[in-house]
Amino acid sequence: MDAIHEMTTSARIRALASEGMATAEIARQLGIRYQHAYKVLKAGGLSPTPMVRQKRVAPSPTTKPPLPLSVLTEGGFAPAGRWMFSPTEELIVDIPLPKWVGVYAFVKDGYALYVGVATMGISKRLYFYGRPGISQRTSKRLNGLIKGELLASGSIDIYVAIPPDLEWNGLPIHGSAGLELGLIKKYALPWNMRSAG
Repeated sequence: MDAIHEMTTSARIRALASEGMATAEIARQLGIRYQHAYKVLKAGGLSPTPMVRQKRVAPSPTTKPPLPLSVLTEGGFAPAGRWMFSPTEELIVDIPLPKWVGVYAFVKDGYALYVGVATMGISKRLYFYGRPGISQRTSKRLNGLIKGELLASGSIDIYVAIPPDLEWNGLPIHGSAGLELGLIKKYALPWNMRSAG
């Protein structure tokens, strides 16, 4: 048995501290409470190293790839219209949109800028982007982004998908909400605030 294991716990604490070991590490190694090691060192005239709380470092975000139009169309999305300005400078869609519940994507230059779910129906949801209510923060934000893009360079296409609802172990799963969340988690979508995390 080595010399350090034959000592009392207090002597072992002092011996490890004299070798330069931090108080928290001493407590961990000896299987004792931090306060016990701290008090022994303080009483012995040694200066215990303060317990330093290490910040939890969040893992660095992985870089998500952009969402190409080809992935959307291969996955079942179909073109549904294009954003444009009305004669009174309001946002409108060039053709009538489907009224069904579904997922929609705003696409520019072959990549999705935004993906959303329309639980009230696609036509109604996109209507609110063109004429957002005073309390509709997302609709107001998207209204400004769409208008800015149209003024700068032309067009934003709208693609839609109508996934079926599913069931898991007898419980309902909303197909549209699941598809939207899956796309947001996997791809970098510059206009989706949740896509950043």
